[in-house]
Formats: sequence, C-alpha cells, structure tokens
Amino acid sequence: MLNVEERFMIKDLYDRGWSVSDIARESGHDRKTVRKVLSEPLLPSVKPRQARACKLDPFVDYLQRRLGDGVWNAHKLYTEVKARGYTGSETRVRAWVQPLRAARQIQATVRFETEPGQQAQVDWGHFGLIQHQGRQQRLYAFVMTLGWSRTMYVEFTTSMDETAFVRCHLNAWRYFGGVPREILHDNLKTAVLGRDGTGAIHWNPRYLDLAHCYGFSPRACQPYRAQTKGKVESGVKYVRGNFWVGLSYRDLADLNAQAHVWMDTVANVRVHGTTHEIPLARLALEGLQPFPEQLSFDTSRLGYRRSSRDGLVSYAGNYYSVPIPMLVSSC
Repeated sequence: MLNVEERFMIKDLYDRGWSVSDIARESGHDRKTVRKVLSEPLLPSVKPRQARACKLDPFVDYLQRRLGDGVWNAHKLYTEVKARGYTGSETRVRAWVQPLRAARQIQATVRFETEPGQQAQVDWGHFGLIQHQGRQQRLYAFVMTLGWSRTMYVEFTTSMDETAFVRCHLNAWRYFGGVPREILHDNLKTAVLGRDGTGAIHWNPRYLDLAHCYGFSPRACQPYRAQTKGKVESGVKYVRGNFWVGLSYRDLADLNAQAHVWMDTVANVRVHGTTHEIPLARLALEGLQPFPEQLSFDTSRLGYRRSSRDGLVSYAGNYYSVPIPMLVSSC
C-alpha cells in the first residue's frame, strides 16, 4: 500500500498537469494504481508510521555537539561513540554524517530568487508574554513572506500548535488574495513529523491535507540550514525592529488590528531594500493561485483528556467539570 508521501506526490504531479502515464513512469507504479490514488481522498489511507529504533539514536546529541566542535571525520566520530557504548556499524555513522556534510559544503551560495507566485516562506517569532483570557500566556508572531514580491503577512497568536498553524495560513492567503505554488518552512512538528535514515520527510497528515486541498507543495529546509528561508527570517527581524519597538496595545485583538494597519501602511508599501520596488505593487503581478473562499477547511481543535477522580478535565490551563455517572446498585 502506498504511504501518504507517495500518494501526495502522485496527486501533486497530476495537479501540475502530468498525465497518468507520465506519473506511472515517474513513480514506478502502474496506471491502475495511479488512477486509484487520484480517485481517493488523501488521508483515509494514512496509517500511523512507527518509528524504528536505531542504535545510533542515543548518541545523536553527542554527535551534533562534536560537529559543532568542527569534527567531521566519520571514522573518528565512530571511534568516539563506540567508546561510549555504541554497538552499531561505522556505515551507519557515515550515513548519518553524509547529508549534513553535503549541506555544510554548499553554504557559500548566491541569493536564491523565485519566480512570481512560486514560493512563500513561513516562520514563527517569540515576542514575550501577553495577558490573554484571564492569564499570562506566551506570545508568538506568525510571519509569511512571498518570495517574489516580498509582501508579508503577520499575525500574533498565543499558540504555535497545529490548529493555529493552519488558521494563520488561511488568513495569510486571504490577505494576499491567493495561494503560492509552494511553501517553505523549518522542520516544524506541525508540518514535519520527522525524517528517516535516508533523509526522506514524513509529513504531518493534516498539513498534507491542507496542501492537497489548496494546491500548494510543502517544502522543508534541510536540517541546520534554516538560512534557506532567509526572506521570512528577515521579515521576523523587521517586525521586531520596526513594528514592535515602543508598541502599546490593549489585548490580542488590538495587537493584531495594529499589525494589519502596519502591514498596509508601512511594511508592504515601503520600497524594499532588495527588490527596490513596493511589495504591494509587485503583489498584483505575483500570479498566485486563486484562494477558494467557498472551500471550508476544518480548523477546529481536537483533543483528548482523561477525567480526574473528582470529575475534572484540564484544557488550555483551566479545569472544567464533567458529569460523573451515578452508580446505581441493584438489589
């Protein structure tokens, strides 16, 4: 049975205009399988993937520290972890180091510019604490920047969970008036569940469903290469250094209202330092995919809680009572 990544790839290629025969040749599956995947929804076939334990896993933190010290020789690293109890092969250590070494070797690169409508970059920034819903909570800023026009969207939230991540995407596309063809981000758990030994990505099924529903391709930075999304990282710094400085606000709603005004009157109407053009003027030429307002994507929060013995459940830092069934004894 095809996994969720293979099914997404088939649907993505078909949405890009590939024929069933071309997809079959590219994926190595027969045309009947391709047609079956295209006729079915993306998620029902998704099964939980059990991560296999690896003998190297307990030593990953140590290896990362050694790479930070400048030790990139795989044989030396193998010797060191073996002395600390590693019982696996040297080949596994070499396979772990190789993709990181390749990423390290290509760090000296020229600025990467994308075509109109091709890419948006996403990042979060932490902005201290806010009094919200009767208690003090962490405050975060979601920032999405279009790669070509540099138009940016900012939204402040008190959570970076899966639901907030999806809602912020939808709000950003409404602001832009369309959806880019791909979105680049860090290896966030709301998007990337993990990578296997070969570096292949296992995506969050809900995020893949969002991608399939709105027609974009998710892209994740290589580990330790967060600078790949430098456009949005610069955007977070710009929010911190321009909008946030000296700001006063009443509550979260007021903060976001001020952020919208700032986007429309400062951030997106200035002459950008790289493009030397106004982002909103370039936005009109982005050629984004249409944002289907009539499409309703489920953004509700779903959580599971176990009731305590005294009939209370904890949610979002508060306790709520639940009915306790009456115990009736029969005589």
